[in-house]
Amino acid sequence: MSENPDRGWFDDVDPDGLEGAREAIDEGRADAPADWPALAVEAGFVADEDAYYDQLHEATTTAARETIREREAADDRQLVHAVRAMDDCERTANELAERLAEWAGTVDPDAGTGVDYARELANRDDVPPEQRRLVSLAGRVVSLADEAEALRAFVEERTPVIAPNLAALAGPVLAARLVSLAGGLESLAKKPSGTVQVLGAEDALFAHLHGRAPSPKHGIIYVHDAVRGTPSENRGSAARALAGKLAIAARVDHYSGELKPELEAELDERIATIQARTDGGGGDDE
Repeated sequence: MSENPDRGWFDDVDPDGLEGAREAIDEGRADAPADWPALAVEAGFVADEDAYYDQLHEATTTAARETIREREAADDRQLVHAVRAMDDCERTANELAERLAEWAGTVDPDAGTGVDYARELANRDDVPPEQRRLVSLAGRVVSLADEAEALRAFVEERTPVIAPNLAALAGPVLAARLVSLAGGLESLAKKPSGTVQVLGAEDALFAHLHGRAPSPKHGIIYVHDAVRGTPSENRGSAARALAGKLAIAARVDHYSGELKPELEAELDERIATIQARTDGGGGDDE
């Protein structure tokens, strides 16, 4: 918006193009409300008040669309799409492999199961005509499984670049899933450690809030060795310690991107202390 108090966001904006409308809307400011439709008519930007609101709608819609496009093109959003696609491919491949095994079992008493059997079946050359669709389905299962592996390789390559500290603490795939569950690296960086701790356990958390279940001690971070490798009586403490370091790592990754090796060392020391409680007879404080 122009610094001139008598002009609005439309100052210096071409009504036929609106190319500068986004910058004017994003960066503009006004010290006090004004009759912007009347000022727009007076400035010759539009012919009447109705035309002003039409232009305002078009300008704000265009600005929002461009902002979303830029946001989705950001590195962390590309990581979110990749890890979600990887999970979709893995899930679909496994579901179709089960369907394939069930179907194959009706025509072959030696039929196997899983993606490995699908690979074996897809490579068969001499099959009767009535089984060609079965072999074709096996090929689709293999293609999905291969795509899942390619996406996993992409995630493992890109996560340490986009979120180096998260990747170092959680591993590339778990780090990417945390970013995905949070909706992006910035969103994850703004979450308290308690929220990070239960990401992925939303159903259990809602059940707890409605009095139908105990409070969940962890969400997706359960797959981390620091949590899974800790005896159940101390697992809540391990999950809190891990979530605390992950929350710090997300903030460092978002705001500076500098790798902090001390975070991993501090986590290892804390987890070792927690796991030592088992030998000493201590238990979780939850």
